[in-house]
Formats: sequence, structure tokens, C-alpha cells
Amino acid sequence: MGAPRLDPEQLARRVRLHAVQMTSRGRSSHVGSILSCADILATLYGAVMEYRPSEPKWEGRDRFIMSKGHAGAGVYATLAEVGFLSKEVLETHCRNGSTLCGHVATHGIPGVEFSTGSLGHGLPVGAGMAFALQAKRSESRTFVLLSDGELDEGSNWEAFLFAAHHRLERLCVIVDYNKIQSLAPVSETLALEPLVDKLVAFGWETRECDGHDHAALNTAMRRSSTGRPVAVVAHTIKGRGVSFMEHSVLWHYRSPQGDELEAALRELQDPSHA
Repeated sequence: MGAPRLDPEQLARRVRLHAVQMTSRGRSSHVGSILSCADILATLYGAVMEYRPSEPKWEGRDRFIMSKGHAGAGVYATLAEVGFLSKEVLETHCRNGSTLCGHVATHGIPGVEFSTGSLGHGLPVGAGMAFALQAKRSESRTFVLLSDGELDEGSNWEAFLFAAHHRLERLCVIVDYNKIQSLAPVSETLALEPLVDKLVAFGWETRECDGHDHAALNTAMRRSSTGRPVAVVAHTIKGRGVSFMEHSVLWHYRSPQGDELEAALRELQDPSHA
């Protein structure tokens, strides 16, 4: 029996509210990156993945790796909302003595499979997990969330080759394609296009969708129909949900304080904001 499902729309809104508050309190970075992938996290934990918060190491669980580890506050917020962590512990994020550091860490945090932050490691490890589960004839799936800028790392492309070669059909990669990386647009830093064609050429069953549409994400993350690993190119908006953060490279490193924090919270608390 899996965990009870939370409505992805409500879950995404709560994750965004937590993330803005967490990055503000800890004066940490990457709020724009968290907001862009909140709907992906909410769909995974609200509709797609099998897990048991009361049994974090349940053998039948699906595995999730947040390869873009700098968006760790989004993972912690999601885990708290679905029952792995207390919501009170989120207040300690990125503060002295806290287990919730700025990048995703597994030590002492139930529900986190692998510590990330150095980009390009999540998919190789996820492919290894999927390979081991396949060898054990497990039905569990492995999900890896990548950033678009992270695809500059060659280790990802080695893992894409490995997964396709071994037909890891229970491996699903989601690319948070918000098209802005740390200091500039992706297209100016190291162009990825034609990204879908590249993934198809590497042997993946590739799907494309609006990364803020929960129903579309749910469909895109369905099991493989071809016996190949699944890649989902999810088109997103950096800073999604806060008007003055959207499409802005500024919010990769800036943390919301004062009037900016209050304005962001007002927008996220208003249901009329998608």
C-alpha cells in the first residue's frame, strides 16, 4: 500500500510558499530554480511515485534523485508536506547546526536517496540504481530530476548512453528546462537545442510537455511503452509563481528579503496566480 495522495496543485503551492520563506530565513540562493520545478516535484509525490513516509527505506519504493541539488529547499519542503519530515524543521534550513543544508543532503534526512550539489552526478547514480533494481527484477522505478544547465556536464551523456544500452525501462529522467542557468540564458552559455532530437538519438523514449501542467506531467512520466528509459523535457519558467522572479537570472542567487519577500508571499497565497 502506497502513501495517500496529495493534490499536486495544492502541494506545489505549499512547496513554493515554503521555499520562499526558507531561502529568505537562511539567506540562501536558488529560489528561482526551486520555483521552476515545484510542479514537477508535486506531480511526482502527489500522483506518480510509490513511497511510504513511515518506512523511508521500504524496498518497494520508487527512488527519486534531485540532481539539481541546489534546489534542495524544494525537496525538503515536499518531503515535509508528504510526511517524511516535520514542517517545523524547515525553519532551520541553511542555518547553523541544521541538517537541512542548502544543497540536498541525505544524512539524517528520511526520504533523500543521495546527496547532490556537484552537478552531473545524479543521473549516473540514478542509472546505477535502476540497473541494480532491474537485476533484482524489481518493479520499482527510479526518477532523476536534472536542470537544463546541468546537461553541460559530460557525465550525464555517458549515463544516457549506459541507460539506453541496458534498456533501463524503469528509469525516468525529467529535465527542468527553464532555459536560464546560473549567469545567463542556456542558449548563450552552451546551446542544447535540438534537445529532444539528441535524447531520441541517444536511444531514449522522449516526451515533451508543459512543466507546470500537472496532468501533462503525469502523462509524460508514465511507464515506458518501448522498453527503453524515459526522458521528459519539461518546459518551465524560472521563478514560476512570483511575477517579478519569472524569467529572471537575478533570482538564481538572490534571496527574497523585506518588501520582496512580502510581495512574493502575497502572490503565492493568492489562488488566482497560477
